[in-house]
Amino acid sequence: MKVVGIDPGTAACGYAIVHENGGRLRALEHGWWSTPAAQRPELRLKTIYDAVADLIARHAPDAVALEESFVGADARTALSVGQARGAVLVASAHAGVECAEYAPARVKQMVCGYGRADKKQVQKMVKAILKLDAEPTPSHAADALAVAICHALAPPLLRAVGA
Repeated sequence: MKVVGIDPGTAACGYAIVHENGGRLRALEHGWWSTPAAQRPELRLKTIYDAVADLIARHAPDAVALEESFVGADARTALSVGQARGAVLVASAHAGVECAEYAPARVKQMVCGYGRADKKQVQKMVKAILKLDAEPTPSHAADALAVAICHALAPPLLRAVGA
Protein backbone atom coordinates (compact mmCIF):
# COMPACT_ATOMS: atom_id res chain seq x y z
CA MET A 1 0.00 0.00 0.00
CA LYS A 2 1.25 3.45 -0.91
CA VAL A 3 -0.05 6.38 1.16
CA VAL A 4 0.31 10.11 0.70
CA GLY A 5 0.29 11.84 4.08
CA ILE A 6 -0.59 15.52 4.36
CA ASP A 7 -0.19 17.94 7.26
CA PRO A 8 -2.40 20.70 5.84
CA GLY A 9 -1.68 24.37 6.11
CA THR A 10 -1.67 27.39 3.84
CA ALA A 11 1.62 28.93 4.94
CA ALA A 12 3.32 25.52 5.29
CA CYS A 13 1.87 22.23 4.08
CA GLY A 14 3.76 19.04 4.91
CA TYR A 15 3.67 16.06 2.57
CA ALA A 16 4.99 12.51 2.56
CA ILE A 17 4.71 9.26 0.66
CA VAL A 18 5.07 6.04 2.60
CA HIS A 19 5.05 2.54 1.12
CA GLU A 20 3.90 -0.37 3.28
CA ASN A 21 4.60 -3.94 2.20
CA GLY A 22 4.20 -6.91 4.53
CA GLY A 23 4.28 -4.68 7.60
CA ARG A 24 7.49 -2.96 6.49
CA LEU A 25 7.41 0.77 5.94
CA ARG A 26 9.59 2.87 3.69
CA ALA A 27 9.53 6.62 3.13
CA LEU A 28 9.61 7.41 -0.58
CA GLU A 29 9.52 11.18 -0.35
CA HIS A 30 8.76 13.91 2.16
CA GLY A 31 8.99 17.65 2.53
CA TRP A 32 6.81 20.71 2.65
CA TRP A 33 5.38 23.41 0.44
CA SER A 34 5.07 27.03 1.46
CA THR A 35 3.11 29.88 -0.01
CA PRO A 36 3.85 33.57 0.52
CA ALA A 37 1.52 35.40 2.90
CA ALA A 38 1.34 38.33 0.47
CA GLN A 39 -0.03 36.12 -2.31
CA ARG A 40 -3.77 36.13 -3.03
CA PRO A 41 -5.57 33.31 -1.14
CA GLU A 42 -6.87 31.61 -4.28
CA LEU A 43 -3.35 31.40 -5.71
CA ARG A 44 -2.01 29.94 -2.46
CA LEU A 45 -4.70 27.24 -2.55
CA LYS A 46 -4.01 26.56 -6.24
CA THR A 47 -0.33 26.03 -5.38
CA ILE A 48 -1.33 23.39 -2.81
CA TYR A 49 -3.85 21.78 -5.17
CA ASP A 50 -1.28 21.60 -8.00
CA ALA A 51 1.42 20.19 -5.71
CA VAL A 52 -0.89 17.46 -4.36
CA ALA A 53 -2.11 16.64 -7.89
CA ASP A 54 1.52 16.31 -9.03
CA LEU A 55 2.40 14.09 -6.06
CA ILE A 56 -0.56 11.81 -6.81
CA ALA A 57 0.30 11.67 -10.52
CA ARG A 58 3.94 10.75 -9.81
CA HIS A 59 3.33 8.16 -7.08
CA ALA A 60 -0.13 6.70 -7.84
CA PRO A 61 -1.00 6.18 -4.15
CA ASP A 62 -3.73 3.91 -2.83
CA ALA A 63 -4.89 6.60 -0.41
CA VAL A 64 -4.35 10.13 0.80
CA ALA A 65 -4.40 10.57 4.57
CA LEU A 66 -4.58 13.95 6.20
CA GLU A 67 -4.72 15.37 9.62
CA GLU A 68 -8.07 16.72 10.76
CA SER A 69 -8.22 20.39 11.63
CA PHE A 70 -7.32 21.31 15.16
CA VAL A 71 -9.58 24.16 16.20
CA GLY A 72 -7.61 26.20 18.69
CA ALA A 73 -8.12 29.70 19.93
CA ASP A 74 -7.32 31.31 16.55
CA ALA A 75 -10.29 31.10 14.17
CA ARG A 76 -8.24 32.62 11.33
CA THR A 77 -5.72 29.79 11.48
CA ALA A 78 -8.48 27.18 11.61
CA LEU A 79 -10.11 28.70 8.52
CA SER A 80 -6.80 28.78 6.66
CA VAL A 81 -6.05 25.13 7.52
CA GLY A 82 -9.58 24.19 6.48
CA GLN A 83 -9.09 25.83 3.10
CA ALA A 84 -5.80 23.96 2.59
CA ARG A 85 -7.54 20.71 3.53
CA GLY A 86 -10.19 21.50 0.92
CA ALA A 87 -7.54 21.94 -1.78
CA VAL A 88 -6.04 18.55 -0.84
CA LEU A 89 -9.45 16.84 -0.81
CA VAL A 90 -10.39 18.23 -4.23
CA ALA A 91 -7.03 17.27 -5.77
CA SER A 92 -7.48 13.74 -4.40
CA ALA A 93 -11.08 13.49 -5.61
CA HIS A 94 -10.08 14.75 -9.05
CA ALA A 95 -7.47 11.97 -9.26
CA GLY A 96 -9.94 9.37 -7.96
CA VAL A 97 -7.93 8.64 -4.81
CA GLU A 98 -9.78 8.03 -1.55
CA CYS A 99 -9.02 10.18 1.47
CA ALA A 100 -8.93 9.34 5.14
CA GLU A 101 -8.73 11.84 7.97
CA TYR A 102 -7.19 11.30 11.38
CA ALA A 103 -7.32 13.40 14.52
CA PRO A 104 -3.89 14.66 15.61
CA ALA A 105 -4.20 12.74 18.91
CA ARG A 106 -4.89 9.47 17.04
CA VAL A 107 -1.83 9.98 14.83
CA LYS A 108 0.37 10.68 17.87
CA GLN A 109 -1.09 7.68 19.73
CA MET A 110 -0.39 5.38 16.78
CA VAL A 111 3.14 6.65 16.10
CA CYS A 112 4.35 7.59 19.59
CA GLY A 113 2.10 5.57 21.89
CA TYR A 114 0.93 8.80 23.51
CA GLY A 115 -1.79 11.05 22.09
CA ARG A 116 -0.26 14.23 23.47
CA ALA A 117 3.29 13.71 22.22
CA ASP A 118 5.15 16.88 21.26
CA LYS A 119 6.64 17.68 17.84
CA LYS A 120 10.12 16.47 18.84
CA GLN A 121 8.77 13.08 19.99
CA VAL A 122 6.92 12.68 16.69
CA GLN A 123 10.11 13.47 14.75
CA LYS A 124 12.12 10.93 16.78
CA MET A 125 9.54 8.15 16.41
CA VAL A 126 9.06 8.76 12.68
CA LYS A 127 12.84 8.54 12.24
CA ALA A 128 12.92 5.24 14.18
CA ILE A 129 9.87 3.67 12.49
CA LEU A 130 11.07 4.51 8.98
CA LYS A 131 14.77 3.92 9.76
CA LEU A 132 15.69 7.36 8.44
CA ASP A 133 19.23 8.71 8.74
CA ALA A 134 18.00 11.89 10.44
CA GLU A 135 14.86 13.25 12.02
CA PRO A 136 12.61 14.66 9.32
CA THR A 137 12.43 18.43 9.24
CA PRO A 138 10.60 20.68 9.35
CA SER A 139 7.94 19.39 11.73
CA HIS A 140 5.33 19.69 8.95
CA ALA A 141 7.13 16.96 6.98
CA ALA A 142 7.43 14.79 10.11
CA ASP A 143 3.71 15.23 10.80
CA ALA A 144 2.87 14.26 7.21
CA LEU A 145 5.02 11.12 7.56
CA ALA A 146 3.25 10.32 10.84
CA VAL A 147 -0.19 10.65 9.21
CA ALA A 148 0.90 8.35 6.37
CA ILE A 149 2.30 5.82 8.87
CA CYS A 150 -0.94 5.98 10.86
CA HIS A 151 -3.01 5.13 7.79
CA ALA A 152 -0.62 2.48 6.48
CA LEU A 153 -0.59 0.65 9.82
CA ALA A 154 -4.25 1.14 10.73
CA PRO A 155 -6.31 -2.04 10.87
CA PRO A 156 -8.37 -2.44 7.65
CA LEU A 157 -11.67 -1.63 9.37
CA LEU A 158 -10.23 1.55 10.86
CA ARG A 159 -8.81 2.55 7.45
CA ALA A 160 -12.24 2.01 5.91
CA VAL A 161 -13.82 4.62 8.16
CA GLY A 162 -10.74 6.89 8.26
CA ALA A 163 -10.93 7.30 12.01
